[in-house]
Amino acid sequence: MKPGVRALGVAESYREDESTLAGAVVRADRVVDDLAFASCSVGGTDATAAIQDLWARLDRPDVRFLLVAGIAPAWYNVLDLHELADATDRPVISVSFEASDGLSDAIGASFDGEARERRLATYRAQPDRHPVDVDDETLYVRAVGVDPDRASEVVRAYTPESGRPAPLRVARLAARAGDAFRRSLLGTDRPDTEA
Repeated sequence: MKPGVRALGVAESYREDESTLAGAVVRADRVVDDLAFASCSVGGTDATAAIQDLWARLDRPDVRFLLVAGIAPAWYNVLDLHELADATDRPVISVSFEASDGLSDAIGASFDGEARERRLATYRAQPDRHPVDVDDETLYVRAVGVDPDRASEVVRAYTPESGRPAPLRVARLAARAGDAFRRSLLGTDRPDTEA
């Protein structure tokens, strides 16, 4: 991949009822080009809309890929990767970092009625995960708008030896810093939680 090809990585830091989302535009040569922030509710259903808003505010037509950390940030605020791909007109790649049997049981145990059914319907509509080996680590990838082989190439191109794609690593650091700054303004200083 050419060094100047840009990807937007989105990751979060959350506590209690609000999650700070950070978007980091990073080139394939690891140069950070831009940052933006948004928020979504913990346990809500607004994460997809928050990422769409972040994308629109960045207004970066040069970004070629959208990478998101996981599929259910902010305590099962399940992302709709198809909706994100439609809204951004870009391939969307969800990257998770641990093997899993899936989230259906956890969602079922955490929610009731319509809240459970809505999350399960969104979750089940997403593409299956496939493993991607990067150096000595295995990442798990879902992709919309790009075939699994190309998604694997993109993930590898943006992943240095750390095992986390650079756009997601930078976004995670920015989300933590943004969340800490917001807490300092509000006078709260509780430890954060990562999904």
